[in-house]
Amino acid sequence: MSRIDESRDFIPVRIAVLTVSDTRSLEEDRSGDTLVERLTGAGHHLAARDIVQDDREAIAARLREWCADPEIDVILSTGGTGLTGRDVTVEAHRDVYEKEIDAFGTVFTIVSMQKIGTSAVQSRACGGVAQGTYLFALPGSPGACRDAWDEILRLQLDYRHRPCNFVEIFPRLEEHRRRK
Repeated sequence: MSRIDESRDFIPVRIAVLTVSDTRSLEEDRSGDTLVERLTGAGHHLAARDIVQDDREAIAARLREWCADPEIDVILSTGGTGLTGRDVTVEAHRDVYEKEIDAFGTVFTIVSMQKIGTSAVQSRACGGVAQGTYLFALPGSPGACRDAWDEILRLQLDYRHRPCNFVEIFPRLEEHRRRK
């Protein structure tokens, strides 16, 4: 069963928050605020924050820029994971991923089912890795951001979490690049 191993030291992670929206500004970005509050409250560092419009190329460009930044370990995006024509965040993420973390979407759906029932099928939350950076696309509601953080990311981004977590494998994410 999963648990926090208090014998291990907490390792803060540098996390960027990207809100995808045609209508929000930073002043009215409740979902981004929710993520920032949660990640800093857990002891992590806010490495960057921005808003980009619902445009696949613009989203992918910002994700690539942040993946190339050695001061960013994780990118959390919020918004654009639904089913409408303007919802292109998932496609932009997948344009950037080297590897997808398939189980993230599955676990997010399980968590969502407990909160919103079958409406969970309308979310396409996803996760992946690119250039040694973790990327997660979350729905645009504060509730979904809370659920993703509280039930999944808070634990997986905590080095003390057992039996395993994302932080302990950071050094190995790009090992394939060193084998030449």
